[in-house]
Amino acid sequence: MAEKKLYSMQTNEEIIEELTKDFKSSCVKEDKTKSVEQENSETKSSKDDPWENIGKNPEEEEEDKKNEKVDTAQDLIEEDLSDEEELKDRDLNLSENDKELLKTEAEFLRKEANSQFNSGEFETALSMYSQALKICPLCFTEERAFLFANRAAAKCKLPNEKQSAIRDCTKAIQLKPNHVKAYLRRANLYEETEKFDEALEDFKKVLTFDPSHSESSYAIQRLPGLIAERNEKLKTEMLGKLKDLGNLVLKPFGLSTANFQLQQDPNSGGYSVKFNQNPS
Repeated sequence: MAEKKLYSMQTNEEIIEELTKDFKSSCVKEDKTKSVEQENSETKSSKDDPWENIGKNPEEEEEDKKNEKVDTAQDLIEEDLSDEEELKDRDLNLSENDKELLKTEAEFLRKEANSQFNSGEFETALSMYSQALKICPLCFTEERAFLFANRAAAKCKLPNEKQSAIRDCTKAIQLKPNHVKAYLRRANLYEETEKFDEALEDFKKVLTFDPSHSESSYAIQRLPGLIAERNEKLKTEMLGKLKDLGNLVLKPFGLSTANFQLQQDPNSGGYSVKFNQNPS
């Protein structure tokens, strides 16, 4: 009787709250589920939207591509470092006989990769050189140097792989400091990517190993002109930007950089600034 009386004393609001609390809970869960599904749908739509790049100018699209390449290059660097760490751990548990067997297996793969390369199957060759590097023990530095140099050659034949090929050449040189082919390949890659100063140094290095190397001899005569041309272009671009900045600062005063002229002193070689109120 007391329990019945207690129930009868509940207000209408309390009774409604008790009867509908499960319904409210289910609604909240449903809303959360819908929110997550909607978020996932929007994310997927954003990734797969074929119209996403509409309205972007070519410079913006090119910048996006460059950023993607940088990420890819960083991933490759981290992957190579990870592979070497794994090899260090693995090699600690190998006997000398085991290491020799693995070296033989890696050499077999390298020869197979060379055949693929000569047949024009550059992607297959690249994959096989990479596999050989994952097999060959770290103690065989010369063998690994050849693998890195050969993998760089395969990368040279593929699009968007020049920077990665340069890194492979550098690795080959670190392992085998007199690796002439690696120096020469890196020199050409540097020139192709307009790193003329680095290319010049590598061609000079080749000549220390082979003073009669005609390609390098021609390059060290040709590259200084390209370096001077590039530096002049950079100087012109820099002066143009400085001029634009100067005009921006002087505009509120009704002036421009045309009001100021540099005059060189023939005796000292120094410069003085001359103000011209009415430039022609």
